Amino acid sequence: MDDDDRPRRRSSGDNLGAASLLASESLDRYSLDELDARVALLHEEIDRIKAHRQKASAHMQAAESLFRPRTS
Repeated sequence: MDDDDRPRRRSSGDNLGAASLLASESLDRYSLDELDARVALLHEEIDRIKAHRQKASAHMQAAESLFRPRTS
């Protein structure tokens, strides 16, 4: 991938700083096996984030239903 093809780095104050660093890293030095391992690790991380997001969403919905004003 050429430098121009890589996603642009976000600012250091951005919450996605780690992802931006990964996206800006050159992959030229990695073997096919190393690339496959990296993809597997990234998929695991995506699954972990999705699971956490789902739990956070369920927690928020429970709190909203508990504290929602009652209508008569």
